[in-house]
Amino acid sequence: VQFVESGGGVLLPGGSLRLSCAASGFTFSGYAMSWYRQALGKERELVAEIPSGGGSPNYADCVKGRFTISRDNHKNTAYLQMNSPKPENTAVYYCHARRWLTYWGQGTQVTVSS
Repeated sequence: VQFVESGGGVLLPGGSLRLSCAASGFTFSGYAMSWYRQALGKERELVAEIPSGGGSPNYADCVKGRFTISRDNHKNTAYLQMNSPKPENTAVYYCHARRWLTYWGQGTQVTVSS
């Protein structure tokens, strides 16, 4: 199982960024995909999750209306579009796959700062 996460970096508050998570080594289409984040000194928390069939996603209340999770089962890739980020969104963002097994990506740093 391998994840290649990309798209992290530094952005200004109110900017936009798209994270990508390219997966291999398992049946991507059969797994719910999600993004978690962990800020320095805090616990890892769920940001968004999308079901295996691409149905209605779930979002943390603090990102609703600003972040969008999506997936392309043909490309075995999950995405997180981050619009109007805030400094408190600074964290390492992790890709996560869930079915009866769970897999984690290595994480990508997102820093929101003016």
